[in-house]
Amino acid sequence: MELNKIFAAVLVAGIIAMVTGFVARQLVHPVELAENAYVVDTGEAPAADAAQDEPALPDIGALLANADPAAGEAQTRACAACHTFEKGGANKVGPNLWDIVERPVASHEGFNYSSAMQGHGGNWTFEELNGFLLNPRQWVPGTAMSYAGLKNDKNRADLIAYLATLSDNPKPFPAPQAAEAASEETTPEATTGTGEAAGESDDAQAGGQSGGQEAVGEQPAEGAAETAPAPAPASGN
Repeated sequence: MELNKIFAAVLVAGIIAMVTGFVARQLVHPVELAENAYVVDTGEAPAADAAQDEPALPDIGALLANADPAAGEAQTRACAACHTFEKGGANKVGPNLWDIVERPVASHEGFNYSSAMQGHGGNWTFEELNGFLLNPRQWVPGTAMSYAGLKNDKNRADLIAYLATLSDNPKPFPAPQAAEAASEETTPEATTGTGEAAGESDDAQAGGQSGGQEAVGEQPAEGAAETAPAPAPASGN
């Protein structure tokens, strides 16, 4: 009997606690704060700042300038389990990669692409291949491709250079960004100098023509004064 009383007391206490908590939740509706009233400095930088500090994507033009397609072909050994590379090759776990450069994303006939890849859009430019092969899941979130990415810049450039050869009409490599910037800086100056020289030439030519016209204009006037016939007598008609 004593044990039963103890068990019953514990059971009743538990039921009372549960009912009390239920009633309390129904009577009191706490308002959750949008942010903590007191911010604890943990010493960690915010996620947004961390994202801003991420290194920019390497310049694919500069990487391809020193790329080795033959070495890139050796890099395809890790890809051969999922892809074929020859013209007209069959799709495997991944699509055939012949003529991949500048091909629209998720466009190879007969391959069932993931919804993430279908919604990515654009073309497989050299820049796009550079970013995707560096980190596929980060570049196209939700992609079904399980490849972790090729982190070594030299190896990745070699692979992209080899992929560019897989075409009947290989696409030219993009120029390095530094070279493009230098070209943009010098072109306006060269154009201005050419324009000034052309302007001086035009002015000189115009001056010469004007002088010539004045000389030509003076000569007929003098000649006309010497050879002009006398005026005819007025007719009575």
